[in-house]
Amino acid sequence: MAHLSKLGKRFTAFIDEQPLFFVATAGADGRVNVSPKGMGALKVLDNNHIAWLNLSGSGNETAAHVLENGRMTLMFCSFEGDALILRVYGTATVVHPGDEHWAAASKPFPATAGNRQIFNLEIDLVQTSCGTGVPVMEFKHDRIDKELIPYFEDMGPEGVAEYWHKKNAVSIDGKPTGIVKD
Repeated sequence: MAHLSKLGKRFTAFIDEQPLFFVATAGADGRVNVSPKGMGALKVLDNNHIAWLNLSGSGNETAAHVLENGRMTLMFCSFEGDALILRVYGTATVVHPGDEHWAAASKPFPATAGNRQIFNLEIDLVQTSCGTGVPVMEFKHDRIDKELIPYFEDMGPEGVAEYWHKKNAVSIDGKPTGIVKD
């Protein structure tokens, strides 16, 4: 197991190859959240910063936790090739559509229906482990383009805003997520 303070070229290349990552966050109390993410919506900005685009979904725990304390861990697993698990720890901030910095923050990402937040992670620790317990699996395809994005395209902007009010304004623990501005 190695502990580093930044990514470097080897781990940046490893991240770029992965079709899937996991994000973990937790508030001071309540539930710990772990979510799988894909779509190539993650960008390594430099050795100490990662940004990722979060699409709308049925919950919004990550945003609530980040607003509360900013703690975030990203985990990348090698499902093909050499075994490796890479965890990136740090403090995140969140930018929502309509926020002052949305235009600049969203520039590296595709403009798609349902774009909900951009999380910016400042890395304070990078940890590797062997990954031999992770199964070898074949990646077939993303579901994003054929299922998720069309779902939000059919809603239109007003429908997406209504969806956010109904399903994304508070976490399952009742904490505000910042997506709805009153």
